[in-house]
Amino acid sequence: MHKIGETKYNHWFDGMALLHSFTIKNGAVFYRSKYLRSDTYIRNVEANRIVVSEFGTMAYPDPCKNIFAKAFSYLSHTIPEFTDNCMINIMRNGEDYYASSEVNFIRKIDPQTLETLEKVDYSKYAAINLATAHPHYDSAGNTLNMGTSIVDKGKTKYIVFKIPRSVPGNELKKKKPFLKNLEVMCSIPSRSLLQPSYFHSFGLSENYILFIEQPFKLDIFKMATAYIRQVSWASCLVFHKDEKTWIHLVDRQSKKEVPITFYTDALVIFHHVNAYEEDGHVILDLISYTDNSLYDLFYLKNLDGSFENTAKITSVPCCKRFVVPLQSGKDAEVGSNLVRLPSTTASAVKERDGKVYCQPEILCEGIELPRINYDYNGRKYRYIYGAEVKWSPVPTQVVKFDILTKQKLNWEEEHCWPAEPVFVPHPNAKEEDDGIILSTIVTTQPQKPPFLLILDAKTFKEIARATVNVELHLDLHGIFIPEEDLKTDQETDAEGGHGSKGNPSNKTNDIPEANLPAKQQMEDL
Repeated sequence: MHKIGETKYNHWFDGMALLHSFTIKNGAVFYRSKYLRSDTYIRNVEANRIVVSEFGTMAYPDPCKNIFAKAFSYLSHTIPEFTDNCMINIMRNGEDYYASSEVNFIRKIDPQTLETLEKVDYSKYAAINLATAHPHYDSAGNTLNMGTSIVDKGKTKYIVFKIPRSVPGNELKKKKPFLKNLEVMCSIPSRSLLQPSYFHSFGLSENYILFIEQPFKLDIFKMATAYIRQVSWASCLVFHKDEKTWIHLVDRQSKKEVPITFYTDALVIFHHVNAYEEDGHVILDLISYTDNSLYDLFYLKNLDGSFENTAKITSVPCCKRFVVPLQSGKDAEVGSNLVRLPSTTASAVKERDGKVYCQPEILCEGIELPRINYDYNGRKYRYIYGAEVKWSPVPTQVVKFDILTKQKLNWEEEHCWPAEPVFVPHPNAKEEDDGIILSTIVTTQPQKPPFLLILDAKTFKEIARATVNVELHLDLHGIFIPEEDLKTDQETDAEGGHGSKGNPSNKTNDIPEANLPAKQQMEDL
């Protein structure tokens, strides 16, 4: 996974994408895994070495080229064609499911067989070079996402786009690409032409799209020269600790940005938690860091046998709540707090030039990979589920955080690394936490097999676990697909379950593909 032939990737996030799924049906659990057959995978395997660059690893397809051929290759990489090794998340578009990363490519997959299907390029339908792997879904089932358009017609901007849940019948019969119906809702100009903000996710409330333009930036000039300088694209990300973080609100109806300038101090943000509106304010919850050191810890040279005990992060993930007033407070005094909600300590202070300086409320520390009951996305909510990491980048607990009481429930077991917890609501749920939590657990003891953990989301008591006799990888993100959402015209023995997708364990040896029944303790399900 991290080694092809005699060549090795530099970073944990660069390895070949391995899909895996747990299918739960009639009290039994089936496990299946399969490499994503991307163009990148095929080219690497055929060459028996790494020939396609990843974010932390720059590849050189033909080291034997003469100087003129090399010069041509350097020029062709000034605007690089990114990898289609979609190894971050699984997303839904229309009725189909796609492996995704943070570039312009996504790969359609069969969620039941894990077969790799067609390759889709956003840039053929909109000026998008990069896109998030964390879209949102509105009440009509449409997919909302954001991407970056780099120096298109002399401008760099952030694009908000929508992909409809369904397409017109005549287009469906003609089998036109679903992205033909992609709609660019609006664009937000980047504050810098050649240094756009990096972003991994964004927020969505009932009436607003929320985008954080952070001073963690992608240097386009450095990226354009990375190939000739023989450095990775990861080295082109720079955190500017003395700059501001800008908070943008886009009205979903008018598709225009709210004409008030909101900002806060320098932050690094990967994951939004949720956003909602209350009494003329937008509440935005997210996980932030004070620097960008987390990424560097996962270079493979740092992942030795003592990684679990010695790796320390310099910035603990912090769950923060920002409260953004929708009214500018024209009559308010300079220096006054525009937040009028008694339930929060967050503030938004009016400044002399009309800008609004936002200071967050700290909800909790040490939580990453946050998930919620998605039925409450864009609504006022109470519970956050996540993986607790504290001062180590390795998650050690599955956590439920109660925003109202500030209390935590957790599941923990020695030598176990939990993945992102996926919340599955009970079919007849009456309360927000009526449901179960699914998390794949990697173990660091060879004699202890990995397993799918199932918790009662309300009490956080273990309901069941299903062990698998494979070397399971620690994934980042996953999705639960109900049986009724799977297409019935596809023949398979797995008709509903937990599809999970992400990155491998810290070991560099190959992980075999698998298709096997899991040993289970499912009597209580």
